[in-house]
Amino acid sequence: MARAVPLFSGSKGNSYYIGSSSEGVLIDAGRSCRQIERALEANGLKPENISAVFVTHEHTDHCNALRVLASRYHFDVYASCGTLNALTASNKIAPDTRTFLIEDEVAVGNMLVQRLDTSHDAAESCCYRVTAPDGKSALIATDTGVMLPSIRKAAQSSNFVVLESNHDVNMLKTGFYPYYLKQRILSDKGHLSNDCCASELEGLVKSGAYRLMLGHLSEENNTPSLALSTAVKALERAGLKLRSDYTLDLAPSEPGVQSVIY
Repeated sequence: MARAVPLFSGSKGNSYYIGSSSEGVLIDAGRSCRQIERALEANGLKPENISAVFVTHEHTDHCNALRVLASRYHFDVYASCGTLNALTASNKIAPDTRTFLIEDEVAVGNMLVQRLDTSHDAAESCCYRVTAPDGKSALIATDTGVMLPSIRKAAQSSNFVVLESNHDVNMLKTGFYPYYLKQRILSDKGHLSNDCCASELEGLVKSGAYRLMLGHLSEENNTPSLALSTAVKALERAGLKLRSDYTLDLAPSEPGVQSVIY
């Protein structure tokens, strides 16, 4: 049975486990090694059952624990060419870690992992879709300034989707961030806003992606209640009802016990 566990999500760090209780992969490792170990343990998971870490890009909130975690448990590391080069250049991967370039898709254990490029201010950022042996798939799509057609298509054919709902535009514009940082976040290589995320959800649900989760919420420029209400209101306008036509959760910023069976 396919299972997705959001361990952490947000500017402090990001990491997701996807698989079964006996076999899985990590998407990113953006907190400390100990924090990720504790989050896995809280959800009844063992690091020894993880076969690989798939890194979306080289920003610290997505790879902070990568060097220690991969060395301690001998995980294989997969990423785009640009990301692997950036990780190596910044000493975020130990020399003895086995690294692999993923250009399209790769089989890891009984799972198939597909790479999809994202629009973000990193060397060669991407997101990943993981398909379980039963054919069900989960897509983790954050850190993208725009919703690219390839990501939308993959999301519409997935059973579970984490989609970025990073910021409320008004909170960001009137907040304390410096101008250059506001422009970065709002740009096509920044992050999806609540409104941009919400505008995608109707198409996902109507295509069969009934299990949804909002991810990578900003602590300074968003609130959980605002992200949720923006999404739910957009779906209500489309005639879709929460817990009847779809489920909607928030990826946690801090560790907890939260698992989605899809």
